[in-house]
Amino acid sequence: MKAGVLALQGDVEEHREAFRRAAEELGVSLEVVYVKRPAQLQEVDILAIPGGESTTIGLLARRAGLLEPLRDAVKSGLPTLGTCAGAVLMSSDVVDAVVGRTDQPLLGVLEAAVVRNAFGRQRESFEADLQLEDFGRVRAVFIRAPAFVKTWGDAKPLGPLPHGRYGTVYAAVVQRHMVATAFHPELSTTAFHRLMLEIARR
Repeated sequence: MKAGVLALQGDVEEHREAFRRAAEELGVSLEVVYVKRPAQLQEVDILAIPGGESTTIGLLARRAGLLEPLRDAVKSGLPTLGTCAGAVLMSSDVVDAVVGRTDQPLLGVLEAAVVRNAFGRQRESFEADLQLEDFGRVRAVFIRAPAFVKTWGDAKPLGPLPHGRYGTVYAAVVQRHMVATAFHPELSTTAFHRLMLEIARR
């Protein structure tokens, strides 16, 4: 099996290591490659879109001719994990907590609305233990994190969190072959990368 990590910007190496550990735990033979060109999407069984800066990742993807191929690949069923900025990129509706509506490139494959910087800037980053359906108890690392505020269609929100401004927000969304998290599971658990491997093996 081959896993791809979109390697345009962000915590790429951490996802590579998380995939490696997850494969070892499952006893799966796995090669992890960095995806930088459209043709590479045809070679992978799973994809991770890492955290970083969502506008930058979207603009770099557009410049590399990757935006449309990425959208098509995910819509066609490529198991995809998006974390933090990657989750923002996957979402269909995005606003920023400070500047409001953004005009950033989006894949729009996830039936979810997200607020960027929902918990504040870098100094408001935090960790929390979450009980997530299908994943159990996980340690979640939120770094300048977004939050999911609405889902529709087949998208299922997980990990409700109280938020003074937005009421109840969610830490993750699962939709068929896609998983998106507002936090960085690659820093604390292999549960999400294991799930992606299991989805790809079905």
